[in-house]
Amino acid sequence: MSDILGGCLCGSIRYRLGAESLRTAHCHCSQCRRASGAAFLTWVAFPADSFAFFQGEPAIYRASAKAERTFCPNCGTPLTFRHTESTPQIDVTAGSLEDAQAVRPVHHIWDSARLGWLNMDDGLLRYPGERDGSEDRP
Repeated sequence: MSDILGGCLCGSIRYRLGAESLRTAHCHCSQCRRASGAAFLTWVAFPADSFAFFQGEPAIYRASAKAERTFCPNCGTPLTFRHTESTPQIDVTAGSLEDAQAVRPVHHIWDSARLGWLNMDDGLLRYPGERDGSEDRP
């Protein structure tokens, strides 16, 4: 497998991923809307140990006691989201990938916070909150 590359709009921040994505999801939470300035944000999850910034230094925003987000300090592009509690996963914004067409969303999270005027009849699974993996257990 070749590396997956991505970065910000102005090109000052670049990152590399050395593993296949775990899943892709549309998030409708209010924090993602505010951080992106969009109606929702699409995240692609990867193993955290496969991720590295190789150009530039992103700014870090401590979004809550349990999570941090990174973004470009020059152009503002949102780049990553990571739970700070020993989670072996990092989420990158689909729009910051060089080839966003290569990923396909599989579900919506925080659908309970979806804007009422946003109609996405895409047939994907919808979770009212954060998908925690319990949905996969019998």
